[in-house]
Amino acid sequence: MTGAHQLLEVRNLSVAYRQGGGWSRAVDDVSFSLKPGEVFGLVGESGCGKSTVALQLLGFRHVSMRVEQGDVQFKSQALTSMSRAELDQLRGDRIAFVPQNPTTALNPGIRIGRQLTETMLAHGRAKNAHDAGAIASILKLVGLPADLAFQRRYPHQLSGGQQQRVCIAMALACDPDLLVLDEPTTGLDVTTQAQIISLLSELRVRIGVAMLYVTHDLALLSQIADRIGVMYAGRMVEIAPTDEIFLQPRHPYTQGLIASIPIIEDLSVPRARPLRGLLRRRELPPGCPFAPRCDHALEKCVAERQELEPIDDARAVACWRWREIAPVPAEPAPAAGAGTLAARSAVLSVDHVSVIYGPKSRGFRAVSDASFEIKEGEVFALVGESGSGKSTLARAISGLAAPASGVITLRGEKLAEAVRDRSDQQRRLIQYIFQNPDASLNPRARIGEAIARPLVHFFKMEGSAARTKVADALDDVRLDGSYQERFPDQLSGGERQRVAIARALAAKPALLLCDEILSALDVSVQANILTLLRQLKSEHGIAMLFISHDLAVVRMLADHVCVLYGGEVMETGPREQVFAPPFHPYTHSLLHAVPVPLQRPDKPSKAPTAAEPRRGEAGCVYAGRCAWQAGSICETERPPWREGEGGLGLRCHLTLDQLHARAAWPPTSQEGIAV
Repeated sequence: MTGAHQLLEVRNLSVAYRQGGGWSRAVDDVSFSLKPGEVFGLVGESGCGKSTVALQLLGFRHVSMRVEQGDVQFKSQALTSMSRAELDQLRGDRIAFVPQNPTTALNPGIRIGRQLTETMLAHGRAKNAHDAGAIASILKLVGLPADLAFQRRYPHQLSGGQQQRVCIAMALACDPDLLVLDEPTTGLDVTTQAQIISLLSELRVRIGVAMLYVTHDLALLSQIADRIGVMYAGRMVEIAPTDEIFLQPRHPYTQGLIASIPIIEDLSVPRARPLRGLLRRRELPPGCPFAPRCDHALEKCVAERQELEPIDDARAVACWRWREIAPVPAEPAPAAGAGTLAARSAVLSVDHVSVIYGPKSRGFRAVSDASFEIKEGEVFALVGESGSGKSTLARAISGLAAPASGVITLRGEKLAEAVRDRSDQQRRLIQYIFQNPDASLNPRARIGEAIARPLVHFFKMEGSAARTKVADALDDVRLDGSYQERFPDQLSGGERQRVAIARALAAKPALLLCDEILSALDVSVQANILTLLRQLKSEHGIAMLFISHDLAVVRMLADHVCVLYGGEVMETGPREQVFAPPFHPYTHSLLHAVPVPLQRPDKPSKAPTAAEPRRGEAGCVYAGRCAWQAGSICETERPPWREGEGGLGLRCHLTLDQLHARAAWPPTSQEGIAV
């Protein structure tokens, strides 16, 4: 799969990191090539070596890292043997990098325009640090305002999507031949993510730049990549054209990854069984690293190494049994059911709550007049883009943000605005699980200590009794008791999130506030956590406020869905009512932004910067951005609240019949995809 006319060739690359007194191999004998203008996707779970490979395309050399064998050839130049001075001339000029987190990649103390010229100045592409013409040209290329006012903004004055566009602009500033993109949309909501993918697709057509796109999101990758390489535990296990990967995956690991993708369409459609277990690098066999999780593994697979075997000129797979392995037996996707929720009592009630940051008369209105209730054993999902008010509502419920107006009650008892003014019993009954367990777990405390804290605080429980309860909590999240002695950095991302859930469960809560707890996880780990949450709901009857921007995940878990935009409730109702026409125009846009495998636009188009919500103005908060806008009335009068069948409610000037006639759902068919 290598040869002439290649822009880039990775040949038998092995990379190791220093670990203790020895070396641990993170990338093991990886080979692939990239043609000019091609998009090659590198996919796999966290810890599989994707980012390590990507960084070698930039000649990255950490002091605790070494290249044990192989090389990387860019235009017939060996990057692995270049000097630092030679690499400095290449990086940013011919090969450019787009990082995962633009917030940390951009300097918070330097204006956007000045940051854009740094690379151009280093490679002689700008006249000076204030070359407004060069800056304007590159900003226009990525669909950002090019005026001086925008150039003088600081990173914190931009949205997450705008920050990522600036990072892409910096990477494109010198017209490179290759872009290396490392999870560039992981932290973005689905609509912003769709805009970035549309932008990258257009840039590829307009300027012919090649891309190595690293991600764990196969559905998203299918919208842009020509070919995909699947990595597991440092090895390449399958390479194939994108369509063939989805229509006929050969390796059992690839099959499991595809089956782990959350589905947005009918939940009754049978699909293959998702991946079981987790990637544990310390327990890998000498043969196939996937053997401990594979339903088809033989003794030979465990003992003997398997190399990539060509299937044809475009495909290769590292599995001896690929010819005889049939797709994993299909089974209906598990779904939450409404059951007898209507007859259950409310655990939490939110009544006309508004939250304002700053002075009430002129502050930022983050949430406006929100009302809903969550019943016992119910999963209530809050959905919307970043900045829609989801996390602010959760903070108000937990007592971390004081409402400007409205009332929040827990089991019929009014909650004090501030958490410090609430009783121990009220604080115990509401437990918060944060998005990032890396930040919410103390890195210096063992797992047992972290889980025991609520036991000590709320139940005055210590010693052997506490250790027993900690073991029970770990068992609830399917981790064994040995985890009590480990530190957070000894766990995978999915295991850390399970520990965060176990710590919340130890307090015996009535309500879990789950704030984007799946957004940073691999699809396979995400599938495991979804299964766990369904089991916890069934076993413990705990109510959950589940915050997410991913409607596919929400459909697989939630009983009730509430859609927020600009701090206001746009639509709410039982899950199946919200996922069927009529849709609020904003709900419809969210549904169509969810990545669907192999769904690509016929003609890539520039995604303009979205209009900001019309907070505090007359009319509809979604006016100006709405594709179905009814006219000037949307900008002058507040839309009425309309009640539909089955408990559906939405706020719109269009009638339910008009909305039903406009809806197009599902956006495409997945028939034939091996899920």
